[in-house]
Amino acid sequence: MWSTTERRTTISLSPPSTPRLRLRPAALPGSARPVLDGAWWPRSADPVAELPGLILALRDHGPIDDQRPITHVLLRVDDWDSRPRRLRVDGPADTRVVRLSWFGSLPSGLLTAIHADGRRVDLLTVPAATPQAEAEASMELASHPHNFLHTPDLLAALAAPPGRPGRAGAQTVSESVWESEGGRLQERLAAH
Repeated sequence: MWSTTERRTTISLSPPSTPRLRLRPAALPGSARPVLDGAWWPRSADPVAELPGLILALRDHGPIDDQRPITHVLLRVDDWDSRPRRLRVDGPADTRVVRLSWFGSLPSGLLTAIHADGRRVDLLTVPAATPQAEAEASMELASHPHNFLHTPDLLAALAAPPGRPGRAGAQTVSESVWESEGGRLQERLAAH
């Protein structure tokens, strides 16, 4: 049984922002499901302010005849400042309530959005405080068609201490991943 607090729908008082989102190109039919479908760099850790724009953008991603709304979003507890259970999203064509589920066991930086038809979108969520060059590099890598790294590996490249791979003035995120992967990722990317 849900308590009154859990049934309450949270409403964002500001209009949805345009998300900093990079999605991988659509996969060919019959190809393996990618580890990540792309990356998102929110401007804050406030889910009420950030999620409406993302949810609307993900609805518009995909074939025109198959645009199904997002109905459920799975998030990691430690990545956000608050934990609403239901969020009202006001779109241009309709208003929808999206269920939000919070987990401590999700990998750091992972957000999973589920469409009404069951399709899912797995995104790397780049921390809001990440410097722009590093955020853009990690988003590019997460959305690359030949990326097979999970969110913890991508975030580890961002969190490397100064002088180590992943920080400005050292190597780029792509280069640090190349190093940690023994060069295999860069070789695969160069081959395609």
